[in-house]
Amino acid sequence: MADSLNLALAQINPIVGDIAGNLELVRAARREAAAQGADLVIYPELVITGYPPEDLVLKPRLQQVVAAALAELAKDTADGGPGVLVGTPIVIDGKLHNAAVLLDQGKEAAVRLKYDLPNYGVFDEKRVFVPGPLPGPINFRGTRLGAMVCEDMWTQDVTECLQESGAELLVVINGSPYEGGKGDERLNLAVARVVESKLPLIYVNQIGGQDELVFDGASFVLNGDKTLAVQMAGWRAQVVTTRWQRDAAGKFACVDRTREPTIDGLEAIYHAMTLGLRDYVTKNRFPGVILGLSGGIDSALSAAVAVDALGPDKVRAVMMPSPYTSRDSLEDAAEVARLLGIRLDEISIGPAMAAFDGMLKPLFEGRAADLTEENIQSRARGVTLMALSNKLGHMVLSTGNKSEMSVGYATLYGDMCGGYAVLKDVYKTTVFELSRWRNQHLPAGGRGPAGRVMPERVITKPPSAELKPDQTDQDTLPPYDQLDGILACLIEKELGIAEIVAQGHDRATVERVWRMLDRAEYKRRQAPPGVKITRRSFGRERRYPITNAFVNSAAAAE
Repeated sequence: MADSLNLALAQINPIVGDIAGNLELVRAARREAAAQGADLVIYPELVITGYPPEDLVLKPRLQQVVAAALAELAKDTADGGPGVLVGTPIVIDGKLHNAAVLLDQGKEAAVRLKYDLPNYGVFDEKRVFVPGPLPGPINFRGTRLGAMVCEDMWTQDVTECLQESGAELLVVINGSPYEGGKGDERLNLAVARVVESKLPLIYVNQIGGQDELVFDGASFVLNGDKTLAVQMAGWRAQVVTTRWQRDAAGKFACVDRTREPTIDGLEAIYHAMTLGLRDYVTKNRFPGVILGLSGGIDSALSAAVAVDALGPDKVRAVMMPSPYTSRDSLEDAAEVARLLGIRLDEISIGPAMAAFDGMLKPLFEGRAADLTEENIQSRARGVTLMALSNKLGHMVLSTGNKSEMSVGYATLYGDMCGGYAVLKDVYKTTVFELSRWRNQHLPAGGRGPAGRVMPERVITKPPSAELKPDQTDQDTLPPYDQLDGILACLIEKELGIAEIVAQGHDRATVERVWRMLDRAEYKRRQAPPGVKITRRSFGRERRYPITNAFVNSAAAAE
């Protein structure tokens, strides 16, 4: 029985499908942990494939490559250095499992299979994996470790089984994506497992962006008395070795007190957008991004996030004025570009508008101008950006926010063009808050300027698409503070109309917003991906039919 143990927590950023690259990340972290004196290195869930691999993990060839990588890694551990506990898919008796595998002293020492497969929200693991049995502890160099895989910690069954079968220390490997308030939820659940078992707990989470998901790391250690012994950094890769000693009663405790500051609120949202965009661009090997800079707040904030994520040399902006573009917007776009240090080109869409007017005039004869002409302007801008993207290789960054996407206040093949949308899960009211926050703070690791990133007028002027004279968003939409409150009730909370009205909202407005939300589903299906921020983002987390005759209001159904 070991009296002391050094356990390294490897909070790293794998790439889905890059088995060779991920193996090298694992090896690099092991070398770093060995230099810190670690006996064992603990990695996140499915670190060998990257998480989530989705249906990619079903490919027989990928499964073969993963098995070969595990065999190579096992050989590494014959060097007398630390063992490794890695998350990986594994095939046993023809069945594919999500597993924690212990490799030590040149061989596969133990395998524990994920028992509780999540199948809600962004997770659909039952689609690809088979659950394992309730696990027993792993014997590592004289210490019984209770290995759990992510969701196994969210209920008490696995913890209870491990505690009853003699585990001395709970080790949870995770691929837990960020959303607002998730850090507190994780910690509260971990505390509950510690209270039930009286065992200390190690929680290792991955870092990085993967399509819509972004992982914030923030790994931690709790002692058996519920005290927080170690808090690792959020939003950056890190390898931290923790020291463990047995007390007089023979129970293990972490003797370190290393606590990085926690990041939450607006700062966490900004980090999520920045990391999500950076990894989407770099992992997909784009040379940079290009976006339409209109002089409005959404494009200004999107540009700031892009510069902080990638650096000003990888961000290009285009101002595409029409006859309805105000002088203020021209000046504000130029000032945003100057403050951020990015290139700004100007391409008027006036000639395109005239060309479409001439092309369509015979068929539009006798019909008054309406939304059609407004959408042509937006689509002319989309065509311009896509042409520049094709020619230059830069990905088009879409600038629409969650409020607009919710109610369809966006033009298909126009302002919805793009490869990624950093504001897709950010309500307009939060866009205002984030813009004020960024004007006062440079986030850690940000590659943009330390001062202001947009003039105050961008934040204070009434939002407008500027597709016709004197237009504002509130000509079409309720005030954003009302709209966003109603949308949060409909989307995140799934409340009925009567329940929302009972919270003080006007019934006619609620019913109008619900109809707009319902009608816009077909647009959202065609929208680019964007980083998940809220409890319920559009895409894999909210799957509604486009053809849908359900009536949300009992009164409306009468």
